[in-house]
Amino acid sequence: MTYAGARAALDTRHARTGSGSAAALFGGASARPAVPGHVTQGRFGLHEWLLPPHGGLVAPHSHTLFSESFHVVFGTVQVYDGERWSPAPAGDFRHVPEGRDHGFRNDGDEPAAMLVLVMPGAPREAYFRELAEISAAGRDLSDAEWDELWERYVRVGAT
Repeated sequence: MTYAGARAALDTRHARTGSGSAAALFGGASARPAVPGHVTQGRFGLHEWLLPPHGGLVAPHSHTLFSESFHVVFGTVQVYDGERWSPAPAGDFRHVPEGRDHGFRNDGDEPAAMLVLVMPGAPREAYFRELAEISAAGRDLSDAEWDELWERYVRVGAT
């Protein structure tokens, strides 16, 4: 059977997963685009996060324009769900809708990794690059500078 829909509107894209470079972030964490949002026409972005032992803290925050879903690949990640921190071991999946406070960190003695699905595919690659530059320079941003950074890239509201 042939689909009679608008076949001409379909656009198949190919990207070599894992080809993006990792950005070293605060707390020793690194993030790398596995499938950047531009490859999926902005429908989603998929990012790999590596969290070192006792590090990789991403403080509680929220996103107004996109959801995030976390799949822990190995190790155990502590995830904040807006009310409490709880362990997410390898194989766990957590979904955070738009506007919901969340955060994550690795409290364990072993490294942890997770895949983070962002929907729609927000422009995270430039955001991660700038965070890496800030971290490498040892800069401490003021609240106003954080607000401006978040507004430019992802319209994130800190809690």
